[in-house]
Amino acid sequence: MWDNLWLGISTALTPVNLLWCLVGVVLGTVIGLLPGMGSATGVAILIPMTLTVEPVTALILLAGIYYGAQYGGTITSVLLSTPGEAASVVTTLDGYQMARQGRAGAALAIAAIGSFTAALVSLVLLAAVAPPIAQVALRFGPPENLAVMVLALVTMVVLTTGSTARAAAMAAVGVLIACVGIDAGTGQARYTFGSINLLSGIPYVEVVIGLFAVGEVLHQIRAGAVRPIRASFRDLVIRRQDVRDSAGAIGRGSLVGFALGTLPGAGSTLASFLAYGLEKRLSRNRAAFGHGAIQGVAAPESANNAAANANFIPTLTLGIPGGATTAVLLGALTVYGIQPGPLLFTEQPELVWGLLVSFFIGNVILLVLNLPLAPVFAQLLRVPYGLLYPLILMTCFVGAFAIDNNLFSVVLVAVFGLLGYGMKRLDLPMAPLVVGVVIGGLLEKALVQSSAIFDGNLALLATRPIAVVILALAAAALITPLLARRRAGRKEHADVR
Repeated sequence: MWDNLWLGISTALTPVNLLWCLVGVVLGTVIGLLPGMGSATGVAILIPMTLTVEPVTALILLAGIYYGAQYGGTITSVLLSTPGEAASVVTTLDGYQMARQGRAGAALAIAAIGSFTAALVSLVLLAAVAPPIAQVALRFGPPENLAVMVLALVTMVVLTTGSTARAAAMAAVGVLIACVGIDAGTGQARYTFGSINLLSGIPYVEVVIGLFAVGEVLHQIRAGAVRPIRASFRDLVIRRQDVRDSAGAIGRGSLVGFALGTLPGAGSTLASFLAYGLEKRLSRNRAAFGHGAIQGVAAPESANNAAANANFIPTLTLGIPGGATTAVLLGALTVYGIQPGPLLFTEQPELVWGLLVSFFIGNVILLVLNLPLAPVFAQLLRVPYGLLYPLILMTCFVGAFAIDNNLFSVVLVAVFGLLGYGMKRLDLPMAPLVVGVVIGGLLEKALVQSSAIFDGNLALLATRPIAVVILALAAAALITPLLARRRAGRKEHADVR
């Protein structure tokens, strides 16, 4: 391993590769700032530019765009409540509230620190245990994936502040929205109402832009003019206490993100939601979550970055994409004439280890660039909201149109913006709905495949030990709060007596 690491260091530290790594992370940050673009779109657009350079240099550039876009999405999530990707949604919950309290700089800084720490932890694990983890990930078939999706839904429903019934209803609505399009089992169109545009389903990017960004703007407009935040520069800078409060969240988020990032599918998204849920469960002050808890930013950002790195384990070792962006990168590998799989580590170690070391270098560049600039970015909140709201709406609608060059995406953003406004007026939780939209398609696919494997008898899930353990965790997560409330009710009744 040490020989391979040294080979990777010598490859990644060449002037050409360092330059392209810098270009990649800067481009990625800019792409992440644009709602609707996302890392997958950015990587796909820029692949033709890389055909004239060496494959390892091209991959370093594209990977830099990948994790640079993660941080760019964080900036808009915190400052404008506009997540560019589903994995950034959780950061919006507490990051935007911190911004409203004049602590946007601290939120952005802890996101940068958490992302860097997660990258360091995940890369050490990646270098040490990639082949064994790939073998474990290979054991995850449709039944195990189904169990993971159920666990994600249950966790978000249980840990949502307020009524559990409302949270469950919103999660169900999200799953129903994800059902629009072609039926995974029969291939028939459903809930499309004759619209060709709905045959491919409702993309989650339009959903999250509408719910969070447009919905928030409409809500703020109705609430009346809001004064721009006039926090002092000292308030915008992260404090030592913030770092101490976030240390545990960063560590746990990194481990959760790495574990889930090795699984093909929505690893980064599930990791960010589950890391947030875990942190909320372990916190002594759960009520602070959703109202500006810095741990609510540190945990999902760490999980997001760790999962992004871990996504390369199934991509490089098995040739199975870990997510949407790695699927695009997998296509780029074939364009360069590279065959991913178990033999890639032995046949082309220079490419693999040079790419892995570049992850660390790219995250160092991101930290150096963005940590000092966090208070500067936060100054955007000083702009009068009468000017900021039209800018946000224009950015949202232009970004939506840029996704598919289709006005229908703009219509979807407007519709879900009105839905988001209505949910805010009725105090309905958005996070469970977004989780349902994001993993609804994956849940259905895993359910159909599991049913086919077991000839329609899902009781045979009990024969899959990994799936049984995960479903047991989901059941425990659902039952424990109910028992705790029942016990608290009995105690209160006894005290009254």
